[in-house]
Amino acid sequence: MRPMLATKGTHVPVDPGWSHEVKWDGVRVLADTTAGGTRLLSRNENPVTVAWPELNRSPLGDRDLLVDGEVIALNERGLPDFRVLQDRMHVRNAASAARLAERLPATYMVFDVMRLDGRDLTSMPLGERRKILGDLGLEHSTWQVPDAYDDGPMLFEATLQQGLEGIVSKRLTSRYVFGERTRNWLKFAHRHRRSNVVGGWRPQEGTTDRLAALLVGEMTPEGLVYRGRVGSGIGATASRALTPLVAPLGRSDSPFADEVPRVDAAGSFWLEPRLVVDVETHGVGYTRLRQPSYCGVRPDLTPDLLMEQS
Repeated sequence: MRPMLATKGTHVPVDPGWSHEVKWDGVRVLADTTAGGTRLLSRNENPVTVAWPELNRSPLGDRDLLVDGEVIALNERGLPDFRVLQDRMHVRNAASAARLAERLPATYMVFDVMRLDGRDLTSMPLGERRKILGDLGLEHSTWQVPDAYDDGPMLFEATLQQGLEGIVSKRLTSRYVFGERTRNWLKFAHRHRRSNVVGGWRPQEGTTDRLAALLVGEMTPEGLVYRGRVGSGIGATASRALTPLVAPLGRSDSPFADEVPRVDAAGSFWLEPRLVVDVETHGVGYTRLRQPSYCGVRPDLTPDLLMEQS
């Protein structure tokens, strides 16, 4: 059983034949409950029950049930953040999983139901499945049924302002087809542009002078806090333009107030934090930039100005 998947959309539907949900930044999981208990399965059909001990018991007990949803966890800014889950996703040791569940609690956001009491619901329209789901009483401290909305553009704008990942629009007449990527479900991810301070750069692999990525951070009262490595958008032209800008800023130690992950720090050259660039990314409020892309230098901005604007 592989979950039904959404296709990237271009325009949020506005007609009444569609329903709209928040796009959660988490891990897709199917929960299959029978008399033998609840099994949790990844989108690739791998068993992941052990990894999520706080989620592996249905609020309905052993009642026959198959649902689709997203496992999420919140970062320090209160936003769902996939990277918070990365320490937990592949854990297969029960004791380790229990310790991580205490430190990094997760919630299962259930948005579809495909089987109930032995009855296959996949041929039913989404609108009917959602009504059945809402009447089940699944709400629990670790299982939740998120709201669906009629006004897609409103939800798109609201999630943009809240710094969430985006929305998913679903045709109310759509059936559930396992493993299918369909245009009956459309996903819309937000892209946000933010200014960041450059604290280092990495050369292209196999070279020492071809600038291929920037290490950027956010100015805070505690200093420059690392936000991630940006390589997308830095082609040959951008690299040639950036090289003379970073050349006079070299220093021997990291300018970041926190520790840069080893995978990013290895082979990097550190810089005085004076250069400001614009970066486009998925969502805001995350500890690390998500799928960042370089947009250009901001000669009109300084780190001090960014602090004043924050």
